[in-house]
Amino acid sequence: MAAAVTVTGLMAAGVLSGAGTAVAVDTPQTQGGATATINGLKTYGEAVIHEDGGDQRVSAGLFEMSVDGGGTLQTYCVDLHNPTQRDARYQETPWSGTSLGTNKDAGRIRWILQNSYPQVNDLAALARHAGTSGLTEQDAAAGTQVAIWRYSDGAKVDAVDPRAEKLADYLEKSARNVGEPQPSLTLDPPAVSGRPGDLLGPVTVHTNAGAVTVSPPADAATSGVRIIDRSGKVITSARNGSQLFFDIPEDAADGTAQLSVQASTTVPVGRAFASESRSQTQILAGSSESTVSATATAGWAEKGSIPAVSARKHCAKGGVDITTANKGDEPFTFRLMGTEHTVPAHASRTVSVPLQEDQAYDFTITGPHGFSHRFTGVLDCKTQGTITTETAQLRTEPSPVAVGGNTADTTNLAATGGSMITPMIAGVAIGLVVIGGMVLIVLRKRESTHGG
Repeated sequence: MAAAVTVTGLMAAGVLSGAGTAVAVDTPQTQGGATATINGLKTYGEAVIHEDGGDQRVSAGLFEMSVDGGGTLQTYCVDLHNPTQRDARYQETPWSGTSLGTNKDAGRIRWILQNSYPQVNDLAALARHAGTSGLTEQDAAAGTQVAIWRYSDGAKVDAVDPRAEKLADYLEKSARNVGEPQPSLTLDPPAVSGRPGDLLGPVTVHTNAGAVTVSPPADAATSGVRIIDRSGKVITSARNGSQLFFDIPEDAADGTAQLSVQASTTVPVGRAFASESRSQTQILAGSSESTVSATATAGWAEKGSIPAVSARKHCAKGGVDITTANKGDEPFTFRLMGTEHTVPAHASRTVSVPLQEDQAYDFTITGPHGFSHRFTGVLDCKTQGTITTETAQLRTEPSPVAVGGNTADTTNLAATGGSMITPMIAGVAIGLVVIGGMVLIVLRKRESTHGG
């Protein structure tokens, strides 16, 4: 399966209006919440990773992200051995869509976040708990990151500064399991379907915001589609637990519509952030008031099958779960990767697609009447790899270096983590240089022969 686009934290949703309507769906694959761009490592110290290949010194601390629509996030890395791509975009993601979903110590990481810097910004008090003094912001960030890596990656890692190391030890020993935080904003389910004249839903709002703004479909004025509550009242704002319905006119032609919700809130500490590219997974340590959003889609048809399709990356299963709910009066048969699946009328089915770790995928569900829905992404569920001195870094930030060695050149990735592809690229480059030299030697010999 070729990967044209890679998306982490997959949640795609689409609906087909079934009776003879050809629909190709390729919607943004997110589950709602905050979307942000990583700005780089901002507050950090140094740590030493102990591996079989030798010790490796890396920068360790807090990253900063800029939220789409406004807001700033602070995060720590929970994916030590992978690089952070320059300007990578991240989406708020449930733990189940990241390595945290299969990590029995994920709750301990959240405890560390709640009980250390920057949530605890009284550095003197934090130092006393750790049995040290004179703790700086850089020490606090480094010590916290080191403690997190011990649980997120099972890494043998120490902070370089003795005060940061004291803090790391204290946090590691004190950590207790805490549950996964609720999302800042999501809609469940992300896709619904039914008949014209019916109320399609409910779509339930899950949020930590006091209120969210509900926006109807863009063509609501002409299509007549309304977003209402169960009593029939038009909804323009909602709160946690609110149930939304698509009110479809009885004479509406087969079609689809989408509602969106948006709010401003602080994203809960401990929420995971996964990238749209192969960039190391992050976990939230702090949030300003930030913009969060989510969408839900509805489809309707007068007769036939009316499927609503959604997909979710499931790290515990090592693949992607594709769920199809058929609200029509006929079975819905679709093809996925060469295999046919049938969902009876008024039923729902989930098909699990197993994938290899780091496997990019790009597959399309096809069905009757031109139904087509595409899912793309990359499975990134494990922390694995090896820190390398050749790892490229952001130009404005320090590179990891072998202890006692020289600093590597900087190019395009962030300061924590490593990349196994860089040595391969270097090897290929050396091979090309050797081949080029051999070609020159052969050409010179030929010139000498012809000239003699």
